[in-house]
Amino acid sequence: MSPGSGGHGRHDRSPSAGRRDVAHLHDRYPSAGRRDVAHRHEMLLVGGRSVAWVPPFLLLTAIAVADYNTTGEFRIISWIVLVPGIAAAICGVWGTVVFAVLAIAAYVTVDNAWPHQFQTGLPDFILVSTGGILATLACVVRVRGERRALHLRDVADTVRRTVLRPLPPGWGGLDHAGVYLTADAQARVGGDFYDIQPGPHGTRVLVGDVQGKGLGAVETASVLLGTFREAGYHEAELTVVAERLEARMTRHREYTRALGRDDGDRFATAVLLGFPAGRTGVVDAVVFGHEPPLAVGRDGVRMLPVGGGLPLGYRDLAPGPPRVRRVPLAADETLLLVTDGVTEARDGDGRFYRLADEVTRAVSADPRVVAPALLVAVVRDGTLRHSAGRLADDTTAFAVRRSRAAGGEGPEGGHSPS
Repeated sequence: MSPGSGGHGRHDRSPSAGRRDVAHLHDRYPSAGRRDVAHRHEMLLVGGRSVAWVPPFLLLTAIAVADYNTTGEFRIISWIVLVPGIAAAICGVWGTVVFAVLAIAAYVTVDNAWPHQFQTGLPDFILVSTGGILATLACVVRVRGERRALHLRDVADTVRRTVLRPLPPGWGGLDHAGVYLTADAQARVGGDFYDIQPGPHGTRVLVGDVQGKGLGAVETASVLLGTFREAGYHEAELTVVAERLEARMTRHREYTRALGRDDGDRFATAVLLGFPAGRTGVVDAVVFGHEPPLAVGRDGVRMLPVGGGLPLGYRDLAPGPPRVRRVPLAADETLLLVTDGVTEARDGDGRFYRLADEVTRAVSADPRVVAPALLVAVVRDGTLRHSAGRLADDTTAFAVRRSRAAGGEGPEGGHSPS
């Protein structure tokens, strides 16, 4: 979801190793697909050098040698027309041109080596020449298509980094790690979102999932994140931040309806967390129809008692300010937030993925799994293993905990990064 999904079986050997894992996860795994997709050019690299020329060269040599050593009644030299066709599929334009010329030269050389009565002559020469020209034109079309696909991928990456911006290590005084898996192996961005916003009133965290797919879901996630980044910094009360998110969702729905779009009833589920400035043993939470966070510690796994609340966009069904719950949080506990791509993952028998049980087993086996980078890797691997790589929805796992580094004023008025 794309960047590869390399193994995370290793464990932190030191605090600095853990921070390195956190720093790299956002760049390596933000959009890893349900399986690694190897590009053609990567498959044809050996030791950093391209070997795309090897298959057509071996085919050309084999056909020429075989024809030279067969009987006159069974000539296969005309098969050499396949050589530029193979080159067109895996080589560049000039490489295809070279093999088209080599095919013609090999045809003429081998055919002329036979007695006149066994030569295939002009008809097959025209076939080989025409095949080389058509293969070159096909290669031009293929290369242009690949360049366009790369450009579109770059555009999608830019959108992804706008919605799921890379977060510096220790941002806002929090150790954090996130993994984003797309249900479509070729897609690079969807409706899941997360962010951390430090500010003078503490650090706020938002994780959510926009209903639906496509660019409309990305647009909705973008407007919610924009509101969160501003309100999360300026507003002193987490309740006000939650109200601003609800108001923005309502305004966005009115806007899409006015445009006549069919996604005018879109909504979003989310969890809004607040780590108050000067308070290290508590966390504030607002839940908008989302799965409550799990508090993962060395002593076990518990679900924060902060459930309830309607999704963003449904305030008219339950007027009044959103409910903010302040709950205790131990210094060694990590908060794990996931979207429904995790909780609704099914195996071949239709059984749901039991996240809390899996995390409990992982922590029991190795308490170091509570580190955010290792925790999200456990969730990622477990989800993919349970669903056999067949994700029904975009999947996000995000883990945060207070940094153990000494506090201080950091970026944008937040705590100092580690």
